[in-house]
Amino acid sequence: MTNNNNPIGMFDSGVGGLSVLQHIRAVLPRESLLYVADSGHAPYGGKPVDFIVRRSLAITEFLLEQQAKAVVVACNTATAAAIARLRACFSIPIVGIEPALKPAVAATRSGVVGILATGNTVRSDKFAALLDQHGQRARVIVQPCPGLADCVERGDLHGPRCQMLLARYLQPLLAEGVDTLVLGCTHYPFLIPAIQRLAGPTVAILDPSPAVARQLRRRLETGSLLTGEPATGGVRYFTSGPPEPTAALMARLLEHPVKLETLPEQVRHDTLERLRPEI
Repeated sequence: MTNNNNPIGMFDSGVGGLSVLQHIRAVLPRESLLYVADSGHAPYGGKPVDFIVRRSLAITEFLLEQQAKAVVVACNTATAAAIARLRACFSIPIVGIEPALKPAVAATRSGVVGILATGNTVRSDKFAALLDQHGQRARVIVQPCPGLADCVERGDLHGPRCQMLLARYLQPLLAEGVDTLVLGCTHYPFLIPAIQRLAGPTVAILDPSPAVARQLRRRLETGSLLTGEPATGGVRYFTSGPPEPTAALMARLLEHPVKLETLPEQVRHDTLERLRPEI
């Protein structure tokens, strides 16, 4: 039975979802959180869809074993690939993330919006439906960004390779008159200072993480699942990758020390038998 003082679970292919976690902590400071970085398999952007579904199922099952009362899929690629399957398999609230195209279309002055995303996100049916729903009122240019999430996973936020990739992906968009940029990967908010330097102060950058935090709060309120505990909630961090470098990177991104736990062996590894039958 779900208890309203149980933790909220969340996961990403790696450290990108920490950008979402920061907003959730700001909106729901009393809630306890479980964060899983699937760093042993990061990034998801170029992985087969069935692999991403398997990882999403395995990690969500682990979070439920830890008594999670809700799960946030803090990864655009995993949301696009797996959230329908997760919602079919599990009865708790499951909140995903998608590029903030609707507010971008409303905000643009030039009528040209750019979306930075991973290959799997832009190829997904969910993304196509989003474009079909909101992309008719502005010119929307979609820019896949291979290698950019890897830079964040390596802690390269300002180095030469990161700068080279950002310049490669941004220059064609800016040349087309883009004045609003949508971040379609949870890793990219950590690159906002670098993106802003290249794009200039007149280009707006939209991060969907605040909307995810607000939606999570609404779902918890609707289900009477908000915690009754008065104390500030804490966070437990887990990884499927090497704990020492991942903890160091998390501490750098969050600007405070992180105690990182290793996922159980059966969750760390991709196993075909964990793929649930289609329902």
